[in-house]
Amino acid sequence: MGIPISVVDAFSETPFRGNPAGVCLPPPDVEPAWMQAVAAEVNLAETAFLFPRSRSEYGLRWFTPLVEVDLCGHATLASAHRLWEEELAEGTIRFHTRSGILTAARAGPDIELDFPSEPPRESSPPAGLAEALGAPFLWTGENALGDLLVEMPDDTAVRNLEPDFVALGKMPVRGVIATASAERRADVGHDFVSRFFAPRVGINEDPVTGSAHCALAPFWSERFGRTELVGWQASARGGIVRTRVDGDRVALGGRAVTVWKGELLAGIEKEGT
Repeated sequence: MGIPISVVDAFSETPFRGNPAGVCLPPPDVEPAWMQAVAAEVNLAETAFLFPRSRSEYGLRWFTPLVEVDLCGHATLASAHRLWEEELAEGTIRFHTRSGILTAARAGPDIELDFPSEPPRESSPPAGLAEALGAPFLWTGENALGDLLVEMPDDTAVRNLEPDFVALGKMPVRGVIATASAERRADVGHDFVSRFFAPRVGINEDPVTGSAHCALAPFWSERFGRTELVGWQASARGGIVRTRVDGDRVALGGRAVTVWKGELLAGIEKEGT
């Protein structure tokens, strides 16, 4: 019998938009090397691996094609969506992760994640950052996740970025979040825009990044003087993330759609057998 695996487009209700994540439910005794190999095979920004503890408690690990990561928003949202869709969970789901307990709950048509707030602290920009981004910036700060938030002059500057990914990959950070406030027009339904680049961990540009909003939400909340904000990640696929800052936590809201599901037929034999 194969191992269940699927791909879910997170932070979107439309297929082929938002951020695709692999979601896999392997046997409990799989090795990290096997999970890393599967993530490389799936070759998406992240693949989530779920380990049931009860109907409402799951272990959760996230892997990029190159490394295991401490926090991933879109793959967590995708995981909750699949568990409810397959009736493998009920009510609020508690995920046990390397970043502690994270929860997912239904909030109307959205899935709402409870994540740690990771506000950026002002820091000196790494040498060569403007050249790597190909544009000037206003402010930089780094957070505990190792992400560098870079405030750009306006949302047009964010949308027009064409970074040098080789140069960005040499920066001593997990990823670079470029952001600006949104244009003030009646037809704009979001407060800020962003893009996320992480070539150092094998992701040149992530389509929609939940964990980046752990930094973006408190940053823009302080600027706007409001706790509830809507972010638009301006990648080619694009995606909406609704945020709410509550002390040292951030609620991330979004939708998801399953685009395919199937089975892994490859064995899980340990290397050398």
